Amino acid sequence: MEAGWLKIVYVVFAFCSALFLGALKGLLVGPIAGLILIIGNVGVILGLLPAHISWTVYTIIRSNRFDAPLKVAILIALPALFGIWLALSIAGSVIVGLGYGFFSPWVSAFEAFRHENESKRFFHCVVDGTWETVKGSCTMVRDFADLCFHSYLLYLEELSQSPAPNELRTLRLIHVPGLILVGLLGLIVDIPSYTIIAIVKSPYMLFRGWFRLTHDLVGREGPFLETVCIPIAGLTILFWPIVVIGSILLAIFSSFFIGLYGSVIMYQERSFRRGVAYVIAMIAEFDEYTNDWLYLREGTIFPKPRYRKKSGSEPEHSVGRLGSSRRFNSTSGEAPAMLMPSLVRSVSVREAIKEVKMVQIWTNMMKSCEIRGKELLETDVITPLDLCEWLKAKGSNEAAIIGVGLPSYVFLQTLLNSIKSGSNGLLMTDNVEINHLNRPKDKVLDWFFNPIMVLKEQIRVIKLGDNEIRLLEKLALFGSNTERMDAWDNGSSVPQDSLRAAQIEGISRRMVGMMRSVSKLPTYRRRYRQVVKDLITHASDKQDIATCTSMTSTSRREEV
Repeated sequence: MEAGWLKIVYVVFAFCSALFLGALKGLLVGPIAGLILIIGNVGVILGLLPAHISWTVYTIIRSNRFDAPLKVAILIALPALFGIWLALSIAGSVIVGLGYGFFSPWVSAFEAFRHENESKRFFHCVVDGTWETVKGSCTMVRDFADLCFHSYLLYLEELSQSPAPNELRTLRLIHVPGLILVGLLGLIVDIPSYTIIAIVKSPYMLFRGWFRLTHDLVGREGPFLETVCIPIAGLTILFWPIVVIGSILLAIFSSFFIGLYGSVIMYQERSFRRGVAYVIAMIAEFDEYTNDWLYLREGTIFPKPRYRKKSGSEPEHSVGRLGSSRRFNSTSGEAPAMLMPSLVRSVSVREAIKEVKMVQIWTNMMKSCEIRGKELLETDVITPLDLCEWLKAKGSNEAAIIGVGLPSYVFLQTLLNSIKSGSNGLLMTDNVEINHLNRPKDKVLDWFFNPIMVLKEQIRVIKLGDNEIRLLEKLALFGSNTERMDAWDNGSSVPQDSLRAAQIEGISRRMVGMMRSVSKLPTYRRRYRQVVKDLITHASDKQDIATCTSMTSTSRREEV
């Protein structure tokens, strides 16, 4: 009995100590890290704004995807769109900067209790979250700059490419007033409606969240299963109101884009009535979605008119919580689901370890690129000059062998190894399998996982021979660079059957397209750039590379 009381006193004392130290670190480090993130992001936004405007206008004028009336309509709407971008991005940078700067050191103080040794706990409770938070804010600014510069350029380059004959988008001038009215109506109706629904339901979220966490605390379930995690879970209870406030702000932020999407619906359906129906239906969708997450009554009290002429037969992908019956068509253009914290039973630390985390996928992917890259360097398939050209390249079409070809080649090897091993998912280099059960419950991953599984099944069904696999490797690595393809003698041969050859080329194009999409994601370029630098260092250790010597000698290893 006495030992139990001592444990309770220890937990209370540890919680209060971590709370005090975390608050102190937040006050000391928070302003520095927050200012770095806010000033850095706002500087990127304002510094690139003239370039964004000129690039966008040039791309729209040059693009063959739109006819003249649609180009005029887009150009007229650009000032409003850029104004919304400025307002939301600057406001978001301020909120994220303040939240990350002040709360990251606070959380780090509680995470120190994961260490087993008492002295290590105290040391990490004091030290963790100080310098790491400052470096993290710099990294976030860099990732944001990559997203605004490189990723946006990739989108514009894809937009300027010549479309297929059936992809030309046209607009009749008679629809322009309707598009403007539907967009304004979406902003006027959806923003207040989403705000009211989020505020009205916030008490339910607050008290139901507290009830669930308290229930886990009493029953020693979920995050309270291990004693060392009780302080962290206690911090979750304490900060739960901040999570609720964040959900309200997220609902308001999302409502801007959901409201404006009504113009897209009207353009796609060529109907003002269906655009208005979308604006009304999105209120019901949001109400129903929040009811599901908060375990309120099913359905919605709001009208839910149909705004699509017909529902396609495309495959569906779930976007709700696991096991939810709500499904959206992946190509129907539905508004994105709202991101709300889940109140389902939380898993313990030991249970969470069984799930593959997104950071594991990123790390494994970069490790695979480094391993395969070294193999290709040693066989002179790729050269150090290719690596240096990618580091200096400004556009995605420059140095495509390293920028797109190497990741596509690595992706192909992962698919082939998964097929050979009989895996139901993707088998990574460390023999960790990613399947439908243990994959990260991440919205972004949903966009890639199912298409990847479909592509893997297509490769498995056609049963490629060794020569055909070698040809697919060439196509994935070099793409349309026929000179480099001919120079690599890997034993490949073009199939005599034209249908078979077309299937192989189609698979290579889909892989390249997927890797182009992955390269737009935040943190990818920073991580991949470090891999390229490591490959240059590996090559320079074996041969003299005059063009890259200065680059590798002055570059220090960055934290990934």
